[in-house]
Amino acid sequence: MTPIDNDALVIAGRSYRSRLLTGTGKFRDLEETRLATEAAGAEIVTVAIRRTNIGQDPDQPSLLDVLPPDRYTILPNTAGCYTADDAVRTLQLARELLDGHALVKLEVLGDQKTLFPDVVQTLEAAERLVADGFDVMVYTTDDPLLARRLEAIGCVAIMPLAAPIGSGLGIQNRYNLMEIVENAKVPVLVDAGVGTASDAAIAMELGCDGVLMNTAIASARNPVLMAHAMKLAIEAGRAAFRAGRIPRKRYASASSPLDGTIG
Repeated sequence: MTPIDNDALVIAGRSYRSRLLTGTGKFRDLEETRLATEAAGAEIVTVAIRRTNIGQDPDQPSLLDVLPPDRYTILPNTAGCYTADDAVRTLQLARELLDGHALVKLEVLGDQKTLFPDVVQTLEAAERLVADGFDVMVYTTDDPLLARRLEAIGCVAIMPLAAPIGSGLGIQNRYNLMEIVENAKVPVLVDAGVGTASDAAIAMELGCDGVLMNTAIASARNPVLMAHAMKLAIEAGRAAFRAGRIPRKRYASASSPLDGTIG
């Protein structure tokens, strides 16, 4: 057994081996989506209900043909929603399409330029969805106080951004992320801003429970190879966090003990 075999990610009472969650947009076609998802080892895949066919149009290819729900946990999201009303309606539709599926990802955007979350609308939507029986994983800013409020509402996972969606800038405020992680009693997953494998590893080394990404994989020159790299980075970062890094020191420290040296 490897050190990660008994280290499950638990969301809404369900256990997952993989801590890498992947998106399904921006790929060249459904076949590339399938291959990249498999290379990532993802078990949870998020789907933009407003942009992806999962049965709304029976005459078009369905994402579920290549990522079947009996193999993957489908995570409907509200990408493209700018109000609480739109987000709630979108997820209610998803629940109908997926036969009562309750686990969802909530994101309510504030504007088209930054794609930052509208925190007021996000809070309202979260309250309504939790009251309606949804298990809400929520995209939010890296504000520790807001994360605490969303957890108190009943969200099953907090998903702070590392940087703006699709920017590839990596972890921009590790101290806020650490504060969120240290105080949360539900999983914390970085959502948005990861650009390459080292970014994913840093998120995990900070103690995050997982990372959700789409653009970093789908827009890479070789999406399938990048998906594989991200899988390894997530595993390495998690293992390093559990192992406990050495303290940072200002000066050198000999690798070999000096006591009992010869000569």
